[in-house]
Amino acid sequence: MVFLRRPAVAQADANTTVAATPKPAILLFNPWATRTCRVPNSLLHIAAALGGTCEVELVDGNLEPDPWAVIEPMLASGRFGFFGCTVMPGPQLRQAVPVARQVRERFPGIVTIWGGYFPSNHPQAVLQSGWVDYVVQSAGEGALPALLRALCEGRSTDAIPGLIFQREGGLVRTGRAPMPDLDLQPPLPLNLLARRHPIARYLPRTFLGRRTHAMHTSMGCPFMCAFCAVVPLYQGRWVARSAESVANDVLQMRDAHGVDAIEFTDNNFFVSEKRVRAFAERMRGQGMTWWGEGRIDTMDRYSDETLALMREAGCRMIFFGAESGDDEVLAMVDKGGRQSGEQILRFAARLLSFGIIPEYSFVLGFPRPTEAQVWSQIQRDIGFIRRLKDQSPATEIILYIYSPVPTEGSALQQSSQAAGFRFPTTLEEWVSPSWASFDLHRNPLTPWLTPEMVRHIHDFETVLNARYPTCTDFSLGNWGRRMMQLASLPRYWSGVYRRPLELKVLQRLRRYTRPEVEGFYAEAH
Repeated sequence: MVFLRRPAVAQADANTTVAATPKPAILLFNPWATRTCRVPNSLLHIAAALGGTCEVELVDGNLEPDPWAVIEPMLASGRFGFFGCTVMPGPQLRQAVPVARQVRERFPGIVTIWGGYFPSNHPQAVLQSGWVDYVVQSAGEGALPALLRALCEGRSTDAIPGLIFQREGGLVRTGRAPMPDLDLQPPLPLNLLARRHPIARYLPRTFLGRRTHAMHTSMGCPFMCAFCAVVPLYQGRWVARSAESVANDVLQMRDAHGVDAIEFTDNNFFVSEKRVRAFAERMRGQGMTWWGEGRIDTMDRYSDETLALMREAGCRMIFFGAESGDDEVLAMVDKGGRQSGEQILRFAARLLSFGIIPEYSFVLGFPRPTEAQVWSQIQRDIGFIRRLKDQSPATEIILYIYSPVPTEGSALQQSSQAAGFRFPTTLEEWVSPSWASFDLHRNPLTPWLTPEMVRHIHDFETVLNARYPTCTDFSLGNWGRRMMQLASLPRYWSGVYRRPLELKVLQRLRRYTRPEVEGFYAEAH
C-alpha cells in the first residue's frame, strides 16, 4: 500500500492523492518544560532504538530561545521526512502545538508524529487538529522504528502495535505495543545533544549534588491508581533495566562528565526490593547521591537492612504519592488497597530514622457528592498534613489539586463525569489561557471545586511552604529560611490562611522555588 503524505489518515482510498515516499531522516523535538533543563531521556531512548537505520537530529526547546528558528531551516534542507515530538501536558503542550501547526503549514509533506502522555491520553484532539499524523502510544522503542520503515516502504501501518491514527474521520488503534527488554536497548546517544550544547548544560547543580543527571531506568508501573496518567498507557505493565546495567551507566556518567548525583525519573523506581538492593550495593562508596519515586505501601515492606544500605549508598530523598490521609479516599482512588493514613504517618518516621527524607505529595479536591463534603475532605486532609508535620517535620510536602485523567471505567472518572467535568476537544482549547494550569494541578476547572476552595488550598500551601521551606531550595540560605519561618508563625499556629499576601511577597522576593511546579531548585552550569 502506498503511503499518503498528507493528510495522514495512514491508508489510501480512491479519492486521495499519492505522494512520494518520505525520506527516512527524522527531526525530534523536545518542547520547553522547565527553566533548567535535564537530559531528554524519552527522545534519546527513541533515538537509540532507531539505531543506524535512520538519520536523527534533536532540537531541545529548553535550551533554544526560539526553537522554530532552529527547526525551520533544518526541515527546509529537505533532509527530513519525519518530525517527531514528545508532549507532556502543561508547558510542553503550549510550545508543541504552535510548532506542529507551523510544520504542517510550511512543510505539508513532512509526516508529524507525537508521543508522550498527552497524545496517548487525548489522541482525538491531537489527530483531529490536522497537524499530527500519528500518535505513538506507550512504548515507542518498537513502534516508531517499525512505523518509519513501513511508511518509507509504502506498506500498511495497521499491523504495527502501539499506534493511533485517523481513517475516514475515526480513530484507528492498532493495540498495545509489547514492552521492550530494556537491557537490550543501545546506549543513549548523548552526542545528539552535544551537537548543539555542551553536556554540562544538562547537568545542573541541585540539592543532591554539583552535577545532577536525570536517568530513566524502567517503564510503566504495576499499579492501577485511578488518578494517574501512566495507567492508560501501560495498564499495569512494568519492565526495568537490571541493577548492574543501571549502576554501570551511573558510574560511566560520573567518570565521563563529573556527575555526582542522579534523579531517577522512573514512574516507580522502587518496585523491586531485590533490584534496589543490588543497585545500592554497587553504589556504596562511589560518592553518588540519588533520588527516586516509589510507593509507601511497597517500601514499607522493605527490610531495615535494605533501607540502611540505601542511605549508605547515597539515597537522600524519595518521592511518594501519599495522596490523602483518609482511608476512604485512598480506596476511592484505588491506591492498591494496602496504603492507609496511619501507614503514611508511621512510614515517614521510619524512613527519617534511616536518614532518608520522605517527599510526600497530597492531592486535594477529589469529587464528592456535595459541596459540603468536598469542603470537609479538604479540611480533613489539611488537618492530616499538619499532624504529619507535627510528628515528622522533616517530611517534605507537595500539594496538588486533583485534575482528572482519562482512566476508562474507573469510579473516579465516572464521578468526575457525573459532576459535569469534560476535557477539551481541540488543541486550541487545550492551550487556551483557561486551561493553561490544568495539568500542573493548579486550577483544574473541575465543577465541584469552587473558586473559594481553590484559593483556600493555595493559601494553605503558601503558609505551609513558608513555615516549612523545602530543603531542596539551597539558594534560600539559613537567613532566608528563618525569615520565612518566623513570618509564617502567626498564621500557621492560628490556622488563619486567608490571603497571606505578606508571605507571597516574601517568597517572591526570596525567589522561593516551588517543587510542585518547578521541581528541584537548579543552577545551570
